[in-house]
Amino acid sequence: MMLEILLTFAAALIGVGLFGALSQQSIVMIMMGLELAVNGVIVAAASAWYFLTPAAPDAQVLVVLALVVMAVEMAMGFAATVAIYRARQVDTVDDAKDLRG
Repeated sequence: MMLEILLTFAAALIGVGLFGALSQQSIVMIMMGLELAVNGVIVAAASAWYFLTPAAPDAQVLVVLALVVMAVEMAMGFAATVAIYRARQVDTVDDAKDLRG
């Protein structure tokens, strides 16, 4: 695969993720859009590292670490979303604005 194709794919993921995060009202859909955008960043970083230093395993370890951190962050975000929904029956961002301190 060529680097340009992978970077175009990563840019498309980032664009779709940002559009999804900025155009939705549901907390879960916003989180899914942010997940897509972060995946685009990871694809771009992994493809750049693969073409710049293909023999070094440092980039692969960093990408796997980023995926693990992202998975833990999304699990915590969904747990907080479920807790908010159970406590107040709120599933949109507009309804959750009264939760500010």
